Amino acid sequence: MKAIELRNKYLKFFESKGHKIISGAPLIPENDPTVLFTTAGMHPLVPYLTGEEHPEGKRLVDYQKCLRTDDIDEVGDNRHLTFFEMLGNWSLGDYFKQDSIRWSYEFLEKELGIDMNRISVTCFAGDEDAPRDEEAAKVWEECGIPKERIYFYPKKENWWGPAGETGPCGPDTEIFLDTGAPKCSEHCEPRCDCGKYVEIWNNVFMQYHKTADGKFLPLAQKNVDTGMGLERMTFLLQGKKDVFETELFMPIITCVQEKSKNPNPESLRIIADHMRAAALLICDGVVPSNIGQGYILRRLIRRAIRHMRKIEFNTDEIVSVCEALIEGLKEMYPELEQNAQEIMAQIKKEKNRFMNTLVNGEKEFVKITNRLKQENIDLIDGKTVFRLYDTFGFPPEVTGELAKENGFKIDMEGFKKCFEEHQEKSRQGAEGVFKGGLADHSEITTAYHTATHLILESLQRILGDHVMQKGSNITAERIRFDFSNPEKVSREVLDQVENMVNEQIDKGLNVTWQEMSLEDARKYGAKGVFDDKYGQVVKVYTIEGFSKEICGGPHVKNTNELKHIKIVKEEAVSSGVRRIKAKFVD
Repeated sequence: MKAIELRNKYLKFFESKGHKIISGAPLIPENDPTVLFTTAGMHPLVPYLTGEEHPEGKRLVDYQKCLRTDDIDEVGDNRHLTFFEMLGNWSLGDYFKQDSIRWSYEFLEKELGIDMNRISVTCFAGDEDAPRDEEAAKVWEECGIPKERIYFYPKKENWWGPAGETGPCGPDTEIFLDTGAPKCSEHCEPRCDCGKYVEIWNNVFMQYHKTADGKFLPLAQKNVDTGMGLERMTFLLQGKKDVFETELFMPIITCVQEKSKNPNPESLRIIADHMRAAALLICDGVVPSNIGQGYILRRLIRRAIRHMRKIEFNTDEIVSVCEALIEGLKEMYPELEQNAQEIMAQIKKEKNRFMNTLVNGEKEFVKITNRLKQENIDLIDGKTVFRLYDTFGFPPEVTGELAKENGFKIDMEGFKKCFEEHQEKSRQGAEGVFKGGLADHSEITTAYHTATHLILESLQRILGDHVMQKGSNITAERIRFDFSNPEKVSREVLDQVENMVNEQIDKGLNVTWQEMSLEDARKYGAKGVFDDKYGQVVKVYTIEGFSKEICGGPHVKNTNELKHIKIVKEEAVSSGVRRIKAKFVD
């Protein structure tokens, strides 16, 4: 079964169970300050999981493009990916464990034809915060899964959330497929990491809210949030060894392999994963830069290029790799073909920049070795090896080869220590982003979110209709707002924007919303990007007499709930994109 057939079967199956098929969100999350990218299928639905009414109802199904960057340096083995697709179905306060589990069983057995004797499941074992999930286990038994293939695990394995310190959370039940590999020991079971059991589906039952003081209180609206990894399920259904043997990666791998003098599996996987992720990021408007999403894109492209050089692939032919991935994946992701020229232009431009950087790195290497020669030292220390890697893009292997040619050795242990410290800081930074909780909808962030509507409308009225929102990041302390504009915005103009926003706050304008079709929203004059990122029914928020915008919420009821805004900084983000930072002032 091809990946696109699996996707379509999933959507149609849950549509037959009363779910509305909704469009997935872009890789760049909207109204979620806690992450750089959409990292899970539930991210775009957070407002609705916490009580907002979804315009398409209480039963939803979709496929969602996701990107996770915590493990970029792990990509190269046979299981880690940066970009992946999640299939998901949701109940927003409608059905719960019984229907969720029964439908999962039915889909696997009837639609995918899986031998259910190969299926094992896990449930929450219970602790002082919540009881053992006997309810989920009972439903599995009723479906036909025997007790000996139902395992109970603690929070570490069978609990989801909250994403931050507070928020919705609850037990989950995970579904595992036995690959048929031999047991690694007599204690081998689903949570074992030997590869015999592969998790294929996770059903999360959001029935608690964790408070700031660590209590787990029952949620008024109990939700179901499920996720099935498309790539993983595809390779299992096809009987492949891993995801890289499927049609989702092979067009890229084949292209690179045929044009490389010394291909190896690790490099081929890294190139295939990173180029695929980079192309889809560019489709969503990201360009390489030194900050935020642009920095991750730059890192992906440059790591792919490093491995192209490693396997002696002529990087001048990088466009042929782009062409292969676009041709191979255009059925799955039509946006690749629609943005083909931009993808190839951005990747080629970044390749040229990186090659110049490598030349500068070689010059730096010569300076380092000349200094060491004068000091009669024949070892390049780990910090220096890491600096060449981090600043100039020199992999330690390249530094090692150059060192050997010049009569030097390198301190690989020292490099590894620096690299691990760097990884730990990156992970802490990623975790720190979540400190306020996933899509923090506190009163202050709700107020700031409403203020972004006022800021966008004011920018458009003062600078012109070319201004489009390119992203926002909201914390309890400030707004960070990105928008399209070809040049720096003067302080005089920023003061005009500030004054216009504050005038609307002083007027006490009502903030209301209504559901309507996408076509009616267009006729109504609502602002938004009118493409397939929206469903057929949308929410339009109106700030009385001032702005109309498609948005999921949440918002204040009246602008008099807001304090005055002060724009404290304006800066460039990338070519044609500016950023302002603003905060409430007393």
